[in-house]
Amino acid sequence: MRVVAIGCCFWIWLGLLGVEAVEGQPVEAVPAVSDAGRFGFETVQRLARDLASRPYARDEADLPEALAKLDYDQYRDIRFKPEFALWREEGLPFQVQFFHRGFLYRDRVIIHVVEDGKPRRLDYVADWFDFGKNALGPFDPNLGFAGFRLHFPLKRNGYYDEVALFQGASYFRAVGLDQAYGLSARGLAIDTGLLRAEEFPVFREFWIEKPQPDANAIVVYALLDSPAVAGAYRFVIRPGLESVMDVESRLYFRHGVERLGIAPLTSMFFRGENTEYPVDDFRPEIHDSDGLAIARGNGEWLWRPLNNPRQLRISVFHDEHPKGFGLIQRDRNFDHYQDLEAIYQRRPSAWVEPLGDWGSGAIYLIEIPSDHEKYDNIVAFWMPDEASAEGQEMAFAYRLYFTLDERLPKHLGWAEATRIGAAGVDPPEPKRRRFVIDFSGQALRRYPESAKLEAQVDASAGAVDYVVVQKNFETGAWRLSFELDPGEAEPPIELRAWLRSGKEALTETWLYQWGR
Repeated sequence: MRVVAIGCCFWIWLGLLGVEAVEGQPVEAVPAVSDAGRFGFETVQRLARDLASRPYARDEADLPEALAKLDYDQYRDIRFKPEFALWREEGLPFQVQFFHRGFLYRDRVIIHVVEDGKPRRLDYVADWFDFGKNALGPFDPNLGFAGFRLHFPLKRNGYYDEVALFQGASYFRAVGLDQAYGLSARGLAIDTGLLRAEEFPVFREFWIEKPQPDANAIVVYALLDSPAVAGAYRFVIRPGLESVMDVESRLYFRHGVERLGIAPLTSMFFRGENTEYPVDDFRPEIHDSDGLAIARGNGEWLWRPLNNPRQLRISVFHDEHPKGFGLIQRDRNFDHYQDLEAIYQRRPSAWVEPLGDWGSGAIYLIEIPSDHEKYDNIVAFWMPDEASAEGQEMAFAYRLYFTLDERLPKHLGWAEATRIGAAGVDPPEPKRRRFVIDFSGQALRRYPESAKLEAQVDASAGAVDYVVVQKNFETGAWRLSFELDPGEAEPPIELRAWLRSGKEALTETWLYQWGR
């Protein structure tokens, strides 16, 4: 299991850098849309449907050997020249810069601009790039790109902030005001966490609509492709205090997929306040996200602190008609990170809000052992109960928030900290563990110290005892502590807890998967 877990981590990292898990032969790009007729989402759907009717072939488009052999530092030395940003001279509210192919970014990405309903393909231009110390070129105009990034004046001071990027497989990220890039979203996840290398779909072609002079949103279309599925995507991107994307997708299957991940999120958790083993690092916590939040269809709110486990862990949360889920960076206290470069306290949370009824399915949380913070080892997505099959079509739409805030109802308290340590009398009993959860929230803080708040604590195995609920007079939060005696039970053990007053739930439901 340990070897498999490391393998999964490796593939997730390669996917972020744009490497396919499945080899194929180069193929000509999908033909440009005819000028007869207006371009729209229906056009991309038609292209995806046609693509799915043909055998899969990866589009590397004869990447020159000099680019393929670049190492990490050499590739980073290639930079786009801002003076060539799309629409810079026109003073439009959005500008676009492009990423060069090379290193691990081998797939050709074709980019079009859509103006007045007509698409125009952008040829590669070497003069748009500063190659630094690299002696490269010339390259064919058909080389294409590795992706692009969007700029928008978030602070309204004439400076164009980078607000979103699409680069590597089907990965994309965004930030709002005063945020720093952290976790990523993906167009689709296929067979993540299975006992084989997962499949990484690629956004192989984009169409970017030219915005109006007063626009506060920009529309991007994308054509996704992989051995199993082709897809059409439409993104409406609205930068701001929080950056919001409306995502609409149509999927066309070449064959069925065992584990289909809709609205996948990928993040990093290396260590946190709940980490039970020593880490030789001066920083108390190191993570882009510290928990999975779920708004269930029945109105219940769940919080599952993340972990960097010693072996691969997969948690499944079944639901019907989900209201939302996300990987959340809840801890915003710099003192808990002490990192002046990574500024983890400003990494955004990502919240997925379904548009329309997603029916029945499950939210998957996959936690992969990691020995370094450079690896994205956390994945979360929705898997519908409906099985996919050859020739089948599926449609999903959702709103994706990149935010420093949360969607938790104000009347519920939330778990602001989870700590775990030795338990039992002196000396501590080796098997027993003490759990301490601090619940906070505006409504919860109003309860006086004399209030009789109770805790509901359940465990899938072992025994729970020494349950104590008390107000933290230093912070105003309420603290729940209990001990777990696993006995002879084999981990992992599922834990569930919340605070209540009588029958009324006062907090979200705290979930945890404990294992040595």
